[in-house]
Amino acid sequence: MADEPRGTAERIDDLERRRAEAVSEADEAAAAKQHPRGKHTARERIRLLVDEGSFVEVGEFALRRGASFGAEGTPPHGDGVVTGYATVDGRRVCLFSHDFTTFGGSMGEVFGEKVLRIMDMAMKAGCPVIGINDSGGARIQEGVVSLAYYAELSRRNSKASGVVPQISVIMGPCAGGAVYTPALTDFTVMVDRTSRMFVTGPDVVRSVTGESVSAEELGGAEVNGSVSGNAHYVASDEADAFDWVRALLTFLPPNNLTAPPECPAAETAVPATDLDAVVPDSPNRSYDMRRVLAAVLDEGELLEVHSAFAPNILCGFGRLGGHSVGVVANQPLWQSGIIDIDASEKAARFVRFCDAFNIPLLTFADVPGYLPGREQEQRGVIRRGAKLIYAYSEATVPKITVVTRKAYGGGYAVMGSKHLGADVNLAWPTAEIAVMGAEGAVELLHRDELSEAAANGVRDTVRAKLVAEYRATMTTPYVAAERGYVDSVIRPSRTRERLVEALRMLEAKREESPPKKHSTMPL
Repeated sequence: MADEPRGTAERIDDLERRRAEAVSEADEAAAAKQHPRGKHTARERIRLLVDEGSFVEVGEFALRRGASFGAEGTPPHGDGVVTGYATVDGRRVCLFSHDFTTFGGSMGEVFGEKVLRIMDMAMKAGCPVIGINDSGGARIQEGVVSLAYYAELSRRNSKASGVVPQISVIMGPCAGGAVYTPALTDFTVMVDRTSRMFVTGPDVVRSVTGESVSAEELGGAEVNGSVSGNAHYVASDEADAFDWVRALLTFLPPNNLTAPPECPAAETAVPATDLDAVVPDSPNRSYDMRRVLAAVLDEGELLEVHSAFAPNILCGFGRLGGHSVGVVANQPLWQSGIIDIDASEKAARFVRFCDAFNIPLLTFADVPGYLPGREQEQRGVIRRGAKLIYAYSEATVPKITVVTRKAYGGGYAVMGSKHLGADVNLAWPTAEIAVMGAEGAVELLHRDELSEAAANGVRDTVRAKLVAEYRATMTTPYVAAERGYVDSVIRPSRTRERLVEALRMLEAKREESPPKKHSTMPL
């Protein structure tokens, strides 16, 4: 480089000086503010997530335009957000990371332009986009401009929905307009004790309603993860949050035009023969559906989504013979696996995501039906419960269902039944498929006979006989198999084998929807 023209060398030196000012000095100041709070800086968070040395920053020299209302002085480079692209386990992603130490991570004009640009890049490149959120919301100093960019970002989220996977990681406060963009993404991750997400903070709630509530009670990670269902995963710390995101990405395709990634097939976590004894002899005893999944999925691995929300239904990603699959399963340990409003909406959203990104669906049914009661009816179980019916009906990916035990009433119909378009339906010999359970049916159908038996002191004997007859003639899976509603009744220990065969057979499935502008799913 000795004979290099002096002008070029000076320009290169100027570049390095500018980069140092834009990155190094800002990072040092940010670390001094964030580390005492147990939080990482914007760039440290990116380094925790992506492959070492893979991050390429875009827009590091961007500067805020204009100054007013306390935003005077030399504007910081980047304007409060770090944007760029990188790889995670060798797969390309686009991402942005809020810098809370710059204007509280609030969105202004340049901030908004940078985020929109990286989202547009993600859609053009066909790769997932990850937003690391730590923001005070709209930048008050820039007025309506900041609001405009939140609306623009929401429009981008909507445009990208079903095109590329969108993941939001909430690392700090997320309030006001800032909460709606994570709500529009596919998955939201929060961190215990440091994340907050609410439309209006405690002070505003107190001034408007008089209600005194803490930030944690109003919008802490636990509340969003288990009560409102806004968070799909609650991490113990920031490193755990990024570990979950990396695990999630291994199951997802980069976009809606590609197939999910494949891995070498692996053995299950427990022997298949365990399934022959997993369902208790007594219909009133519960069992853990995770035991079934451990004997079916590769390595018994299920990456659960919304594990703390509506635990009566399990949703998550696994692999079957090396292929990514989405799993929806009733959980008998919680309310006998009954479907309520929260379970229906949780599963419906998951089914629609899998359908959008070509991920086959495995359904395991052990369900007594929809939860009855005044509260459920008044909260709209009809329209909100219909979401799961709609999601299964709309899905065109391979759909395979296994009925392990009870499948009663509307619960049978909605949990991946043949009538909603399932491709392969299997049942165990322990399955009971009927309008209702034998005990309830006998009480309704033989009311007079039971009353007479009670008068003769033999009610229990007569009732037991009638229940046994009803089970033998009405709820047995062979009745459904005779009509073609069940393709085969199988030995439980053969479940994985049959599922792998079915998935292989359906690998090239094609199913076209009729032409239309868009659907109008239940609200």
